[in-house]
Amino acid sequence: MSRPDDLWGRLAALTPARIGLGRAGNGLPTREVLRFGLAHAEARDAVHAPMNAAAVAAAIEALGLRSVAVASRARDRATYLRRPDHGRRLSEEGAAALAAAAGAPVDLALVVADGLSARAVHENAAGLVAAFLPYAEKAGWSLAPVVVAEQARVALGDAIGAALRARAVAVLIGERPGLSSPDSLGIYLTFDPKPGRSDAERNCISNVRAAGLPQAEAAFRLSWLLGQALARGLTGVNLKDESDRALEQVEAHPTLDVACRSDAV
Repeated sequence: MSRPDDLWGRLAALTPARIGLGRAGNGLPTREVLRFGLAHAEARDAVHAPMNAAAVAAAIEALGLRSVAVASRARDRATYLRRPDHGRRLSEEGAAALAAAAGAPVDLALVVADGLSARAVHENAAGLVAAFLPYAEKAGWSLAPVVVAEQARVALGDAIGAALRARAVAVLIGERPGLSSPDSLGIYLTFDPKPGRSDAERNCISNVRAAGLPQAEAAFRLSWLLGQALARGLTGVNLKDESDRALEQVEAHPTLDVACRSDAV
């Protein structure tokens, strides 16, 4: 029969949650106090650290895509954190840049936004876009220039998508850091983007990071949702994510190449 401490150790190995930490007198062991302090510091740094927009744009352009830099009406990080409404509206300069970049109507506008974790963007955004491109090419979806947005909230994508005449917008954004996930990227997909859309009209793919949802799987889920959104003319609570079924078909045929796999979308 396993000792209680062995059982806790086995459980702790399966999750980043803080369980089975042990005791030191009436408190926690010093190592756990230090680990908690480090996690708190990493989460705080993720919120306050600036996004290197130039590096993000360079990584996007290395994939053969054009990029456009914009910012919200939150002029600095302090304003962004205190006034979420400013982060949902384009600056005048950003609106002008999008007007200059807009062309014919497109199927999708991709937005890479700092949100509440620039670290998540630095570590995951370009890789996710790279994983998504084969699906877009196979499906024949037209893409707007990728928008790199600073001091941005999710809803900023509505104005961006409308300005670029996109049928749908996907906002890749740093999520609010948890005490074990300062590097988590979220994807918010909205059909027919325009100012005034509500969160109920979006689909979310969350926790894209090395220790969470892999970039390749996130790209598959995004392509499945986008295909459904364009076919059915909606996103949000009326579009259920059933990409698991399509993913099971792909995994059941591991010899299929990427282009063939997108037939499951």
